Amino acid sequence: MKLIKTEEELKSLIAADEWMMHILTTVEKLQLPDSWVCAGFIRSKVWDYLHEKEYRTPLADIDVIYFDKVNSLENYEKQYEQELKKYLPNEPWSVKNQARMHEINNSEPYQSSIDGIAHFPEIPTAIGVRLANGRLEIAAPHGIEHLVSGIVAPTPYFQKGSQQHEVYMNRVRNKQWDLCWPKLQIVY
Repeated sequence: MKLIKTEEELKSLIAADEWMMHILTTVEKLQLPDSWVCAGFIRSKVWDYLHEKEYRTPLADIDVIYFDKVNSLENYEKQYEQELKKYLPNEPWSVKNQARMHEINNSEPYQSSIDGIAHFPEIPTAIGVRLANGRLEIAAPHGIEHLVSGIVAPTPYFQKGSQQHEVYMNRVRNKQWDLCWPKLQIVY
């Protein structure tokens, strides 16, 4: 298994991927407040790398998040998706404003996009990347250790004993990540 040990190495892996950089450059054009490309976009890249896959695992969607308390209606998100489709029409864009996503998780309102990322169900999914003035930035509120080690575990909000734990369990069962990436260690 190949290893990534630091955020700098993770940034290098992303920077070397022309497709990922094209996605990040496209998202940066929208200038959304506190915006990040998250979840499977990064997670799948790292797991493909760890499993030494020759080809990219297809993504169900490209998760773009941002934080805007003023314009928090869902129709704004759809408008941003349409703008992204103008640039890259064949990509599966999904845009979500973290100022309203706390309602989905039944939690207190998030204070930022990174707070939203911290409330994603799995630790290796709770990660974002963005281009800011041409420089890659990583948002990893729970660190990158689980991601780069291939360990799937719930974030604190979805821990066993919480009201949200079953959401984590259902996602792990339904996603069946271990079929695509058999070296993963999944915490049930």
